[in-house]
Amino acid sequence: MKKSLLIAISTLPVAAMAQKPFSVEGTLKKSTGTEKVYLSYAQNGQSLTDSTTLKDGAFSFSGKVTDPVRASVYRKPADKNGKRDFLSFYLEASTIKLTATDSLKNASITGSRVNTDNDKLKALTKPVQDKLAAISGEFGTLTAEQKKDKAVTEAIYKRYETTSKELEPIYLGFARQNPKSFVSLTAIQQIATSETAQAEAEQVYAGLDGVVKDSKAGKDISIYFNAVKKTKIGLQAPDFVQNDVNDKPVKLSDFKGKYVLVDFWASWCGPCRQENPNVVAAYNQFKDKGFTILGVSLDQPGKKEAWLKAIADDHLTWTHVSDLKFWDNAVAKQYGIRSIPANFLIDPDGKIIAKGLRGEALKEKLASLLEAKSK
Repeated sequence: MKKSLLIAISTLPVAAMAQKPFSVEGTLKKSTGTEKVYLSYAQNGQSLTDSTTLKDGAFSFSGKVTDPVRASVYRKPADKNGKRDFLSFYLEASTIKLTATDSLKNASITGSRVNTDNDKLKALTKPVQDKLAAISGEFGTLTAEQKKDKAVTEAIYKRYETTSKELEPIYLGFARQNPKSFVSLTAIQQIATSETAQAEAEQVYAGLDGVVKDSKAGKDISIYFNAVKKTKIGLQAPDFVQNDVNDKPVKLSDFKGKYVLVDFWASWCGPCRQENPNVVAAYNQFKDKGFTILGVSLDQPGKKEAWLKAIADDHLTWTHVSDLKFWDNAVAKQYGIRSIPANFLIDPDGKIIAKGLRGEALKEKLASLLEAKSK
């Protein structure tokens, strides 16, 4: 068995003491080959990949985890259609058995309370998830011309958004009824960013078992809820400092006196790169009227060149900062960022006046603030 660290790890003694052993025992009944099977998961903020050889239809992995973590087991190479056979599940401190007939993706999971709870949650959400899949499939059948028709695409987006709301009471109900389940954290994470469910999600979170809340995922949710309270529209934007592309510290408060868009993005983020032309257009239109942008990148450790290349390729000619810590970016955590692209518009006095401005909405907001003043 060969284990490799995708990112260098410096393991703290306290973290090591808290770790508990797990084992994964897998069976792929219709396979007698000797192909490789891989296990990928994250531990203490680092990515790990373990590999083993399939022998007579069996494979196994072992290791240690601090809390239950998402993992995937898969085979290489992909099939002739480019699809990889993989299974997503939870690793926890137990003996987890994966039993499959002809593919990993259809394996049954036993010996794990967390995975049993996750199966229950998936069963509860399946009717809604099926409807969402059907709507996504409908979008996939649109012609190129139909996708250019805003009336057509926006109608589908609206139906998808409305249907997604049906998941909120399911997630809330599951977490409320299962306060000792780690999966309740997953349920709350799914709706933590929803404006309609956020307050209730925080109340349900408060009622979870202390052991669950004390896990890393539990603490991360608590940090998020606290960040949301401090970054509401109408409040002073929390100040921060982070290094720019030349490793010089830059403060948000350095930009006081201007309208500033704090723009969270990353070179690896497809939707961010698609949105960048809109951000560039807004910047070019209003940069001489008291507006600027401060880009905060969630690029990964060791990926500074990718960050710099994306800045150049997308013509992002404003100030950029990052600590290159991926989702552990300190500013992203401070502002409660759980998905990107995301942004906050801050007025000359440092007050948050808008957030989540995408596409034409950004230019429209800036026009209402700046064009009237310039006349």
